[in-house]
Amino acid sequence: MLGNLFNRKPKTAYQAIGGEKGTLLLANTFYDIMQTDPFAKELLAIHPQPMDKIREKFFEFLSGWLGGPGLFEEKYGHPMLRARHLPFKVDDQMIEQWLYCMNKALDQTVKHDEAREAIREPITKLAHHMKNTDTCPVSHG
Repeated sequence: MLGNLFNRKPKTAYQAIGGEKGTLLLANTFYDIMQTDPFAKELLAIHPQPMDKIREKFFEFLSGWLGGPGLFEEKYGHPMLRARHLPFKVDDQMIEQWLYCMNKALDQTVKHDEAREAIREPITKLAHHMKNTDTCPVSHG
């Protein structure tokens, strides 16, 4: 009987990564990488400093997005991510830098391979959905 309790798969990604503690670690690791890795310097530049409030909001968003408590929605309503990001240029470079930080954070914080990969695909789709600016080369024809 007890063996079955320990062999149950988590029902949500939130549970799979350790609930509140794992989600907070993922959110903070994401921003730690953004703040220290030169590859993300343009992405970091569009974030207001200090980043305490944005770290908290990202944790709250991730909590609900991963299937845990809807902390962001309770405080602020529906995330409306595209609308919230319209004031910022979200182009291929920003998406690449954002995904770079997120993938590194996932690799560092989510030890369960299946859970990590289950998060990686939808978060990649979400990042690409945020694009609001094309960065095509200018044609001099």
